[in-house]
Amino acid sequence: MNLFSLEGKVAVVTGALGLLGRQHCSALSEAGAKVVVCDLDEPKCKAFAKELNSGSIGVGTDITDANSVRKLRSKILKEYRQLDVLVNNAAINDKFESPLTAMEYSRFENYLLELWNKSIEVNLTGTFLCSQILGTEMAVNKAGSIINIASTYGIVGPDQSLYLDKNGEQQFFKTAVYPVTKGGVIAFTKFLASYWGAVGVRVNSLTPGGVENLQNDFFVENYSKRTPLKRMAKPTDYKGAIVFLASEASSYMTGANLVVDGGFTIC
Repeated sequence: MNLFSLEGKVAVVTGALGLLGRQHCSALSEAGAKVVVCDLDEPKCKAFAKELNSGSIGVGTDITDANSVRKLRSKILKEYRQLDVLVNNAAINDKFESPLTAMEYSRFENYLLELWNKSIEVNLTGTFLCSQILGTEMAVNKAGSIINIASTYGIVGPDQSLYLDKNGEQQFFKTAVYPVTKGGVIAFTKFLASYWGAVGVRVNSLTPGGVENLQNDFFVENYSKRTPLKRMAKPTDYKGAIVFLASEASSYMTGANLVVDGGFTIC
């Protein structure tokens, strides 16, 4: 079990205040790592870091701003003088606040360019900047693990029938930009694994399935029926995978996409 230990390691998690971001932080902390909790709201990052093991810190960071990521790097090196694990978790997944406009705005024919550009900026450019600025420290030290959070929709096209209510009426559509960016994350993972493999930096992606989180009953039912394990994921279902990818337990693994989706993508 020592293979899974992260004692003495420093791990950075972006998008750390989100549903899965908090679970990633907890998993890494429970395995012994000091966790750098990164999200836009610094006071909330610091408050959450206090819930983790001693030595964890919270840093407000805009991952789409290179200067903000450089400041994050400086704080990490000043605090710890090392960086061992980077979890690129921050992402935008379109949500439409009003059910009355969701159908209209989620249609591909009507999808707004500014929404497309914002998701590209966060999901892809943010992952690029964090990997470039923080990952370079790993490359210099010839060790480290980068974990990019992908999605089932980076592997397969969206099943739009999941968004049919009990009357068979389409409530909204899964938009194009999330699958495009998550497919890009998987491709970027392979590039970076090949580029930095010789210097000992491992780069893998984790593809989680859908997590149950107060969605409409019809969606949970539709998703569960389509999934071989017949349920959506619990937020805690990915903690083992994160620790595995961060630790020496996966020491000969790079450029891989670890799929943990209840079988969703095999159907």
